[in-house]
Amino acid sequence: MRIRHALVSGATALAAALGLLAAAPTAAPTAIAAPTPPGLPPLVNGSGPICWFGACYDYVSGRQNTDTAGATIRMLQAEPAIKAGDTDAHSLQELALQSTDQKSTVEIGWTVDLGLNGDLLPHLFVYHWVDGAESCYNGCGFVQVSHTAKAGMALRPGATAQFSILNLAGDWWVFYDAQAVGYFPGSLWGGSYTRAQVVTAFGEVAHGTDSTCEQMGDGRFGTAHGSGWISGYRLLGAADRPRLTIAATSPALYDAGRITPTSFHLGGPGTGPC
Repeated sequence: MRIRHALVSGATALAAALGLLAAAPTAAPTAIAAPTPPGLPPLVNGSGPICWFGACYDYVSGRQNTDTAGATIRMLQAEPAIKAGDTDAHSLQELALQSTDQKSTVEIGWTVDLGLNGDLLPHLFVYHWVDGAESCYNGCGFVQVSHTAKAGMALRPGATAQFSILNLAGDWWVFYDAQAVGYFPGSLWGGSYTRAQVVTAFGEVAHGTDSTCEQMGDGRFGTAHGSGWISGYRLLGAADRPRLTIAATSPALYDAGRITPTSFHLGGPGTGPC
């Protein structure tokens, strides 16, 4: 217990020193995951969904190529509808930090995934990739340290929260609303992955190859009033200014709006109710 307390206290102190715990902007059991694409799609509007492993993936993404120890965003936690009874579909929003080749990745966000969570509420999740190899949600080496902010826990729809990733002493720590949830030990990468060169904040929908009826965000287009959003994007321990480049794979189904260098709205209904 003393070791765990020291880890959490140390992570919190270091995060505070880098400004992770500063006031946020005021804008409005382990499970094996279904395969998702290693890396993320090119930021090309209208490139279309990525389809493989019997499913397709659509994105509305904000990305920056940089060199950083971490990043943070704030998001609306939505309750998007997915196809009834479909345990393969999901709708999520997340922050991902990756190596230059996009084969090493750390992720934190929220997901609506019946197969993973057993319900249709948004749940906090963490994930990682090592040398392009998939792992599992909320486990596979992840060290949980918080008793209150737990990977896999249900979140309140309509609430907002801060999601952050920061490398501290070689380990990749993830934070939810300024609480240290836990960390991925640097040993998972053999100590070779300690800074990120690709930062992406995005919405993702996984759907069947013949159906795109799953919602992204709250189901409203990013250009519409009341749509879901990502804001307060900051880099931690980087020389660059934060500046996101935004794109949508299928803008007729899911798009972005109200774009600034550090925020954007996103979402959409897909083709409509299933």
